[in-house]
Amino acid sequence: MAEGGHQGTPGSEGLLFLTDEQLRKGIEAMFFAYRGFTADPDRILEQHGYGRAHHRAIHFIHRSPGTTVNNLLSILGVTKQSLNRVLRTLIDDGLVESRVGKRDKRERHLFLTETGDALERELSDAQRERMRAAFRSVGPDAVVGFRQVLEAMMDPEMRRHFQTLKDSGQ
Repeated sequence: MAEGGHQGTPGSEGLLFLTDEQLRKGIEAMFFAYRGFTADPDRILEQHGYGRAHHRAIHFIHRSPGTTVNNLLSILGVTKQSLNRVLRTLIDDGLVESRVGKRDKRERHLFLTETGDALERELSDAQRERMRAAFRSVGPDAVVGFRQVLEAMMDPEMRRHFQTLKDSGQ
């Protein structure tokens, strides 16, 4: 086993001791990749007068239909005031439906409407297309490594959220 508990591939020993310059290039690659990853959805969102906060809310409501406002707050890491603004817009525009909890009347459970599902599909299709093309160009080993790097960069709480979504098989 290589340092950090990860099994190295032949010739990967040098990657365990990255220089500041190599790390800087990785950071910059993340910035530019994120810009590319969000560019297509940003254009779609702009046509509707929405931003990335709306996209994130739509994405996670789609992934966990019936999620509570508190759970969404935890996943997104935003203030209640900020999330309420986003949700109010999405509800008023007919993309999200808020239902009173059956067990706890204080809870609000969130669901996408047909219109919300259609927008989510359009946004996700654009991102899936970009990821599919990138994954195809680098091959399966790089895909596995990419996922491992992303998971290793997550804070423990976010990793738990990610694992829950991953395990739900949705």
